[in-house]
Amino acid sequence: MNNTQLETFLKIVETGSFTATAGMMGYAQSTVTTQIKLLEEEFGCLLFERLGKSLVLTAEGEKLISYAEQMLQLKRQMLLEVSAAEIPSGIIKIGVSESLCYKRFPELLMEYKKKYPGMDIRIQFIEHDTFPTLLKSGALDMVYTLNPLIENPELKMIHKKKESLGFFASPDHPIAKMKKVKEKDLENVPLLLTSHTCSFRRMLLDDFSGHDVTPKIELETSSKEILKAFAANGLGIAFMPAMTAAADVREKRLKKIDWAGADFPIYSQIFIHKDKHRNRAIDELTELIRNGEPALLVNRRKASAGDE
Repeated sequence: MNNTQLETFLKIVETGSFTATAGMMGYAQSTVTTQIKLLEEEFGCLLFERLGKSLVLTAEGEKLISYAEQMLQLKRQMLLEVSAAEIPSGIIKIGVSESLCYKRFPELLMEYKKKYPGMDIRIQFIEHDTFPTLLKSGALDMVYTLNPLIENPELKMIHKKKESLGFFASPDHPIAKMKKVKEKDLENVPLLLTSHTCSFRRMLLDDFSGHDVTPKIELETSSKEILKAFAANGLGIAFMPAMTAAADVREKRLKKIDWAGADFPIYSQIFIHKDKHRNRAIDELTELIRNGEPALLVNRRKASAGDE
């Protein structure tokens, strides 16, 4: 058994296909088949079964997933830690909330890659309810999330920053022209909300319930771009993180409503598993997130000044 075989096994679990895995990993399909056959011979059991045209994990294959993830995480950890290099190199797997990827995080990652070109950064979007399991299994090294404060004994928070939620509408919408909008003002007003699994949506609906307001939900979607497009076209009031609408507000496609109702406290937060060692790669990225945004803003202002 070797790491290549385990990587191939996990990729097949992800894709559900030997053929797709071969294409993604740059192997001949026969190579993928051989790697899995060698694993199965070593364990003395089948890892996958073909049921018609479907590829299904066996019970033994299900058991192998967490061990394979942990072994590959340990390999990444060794490459990051047991090295004479002054500059971090290796693989870091990051889970991130989609809302943080509007400008801020991609720019910070570009700065990180310039500083540490030897780092291989792998990103996946995460859900609030599932990311602790991904950290525990080793499928992720760290998580950068936007949520109400999260308290979980399995997690270690290494950074937090207060952020804001807001209501956004077309500048021509009647609500956008009001001063000091409260919950009762949004009774019977079409609302554009995030999906039912989103903590932002739950915060708003709990607040409305406490004020005896029945929400009129016009749209539910996980896509902030769709929320913004509907709001900009006057089809409702979008409730979402302010950072995701900042550019639209600057360019006057949307207006932030002057909200005087309940506060909705949310934070950008960085987590690792409680038992995970904080290596230099994680610390450097955390520090860049903590201090990097002001630097990006300064550079942006300098660039704008140069264009004038």
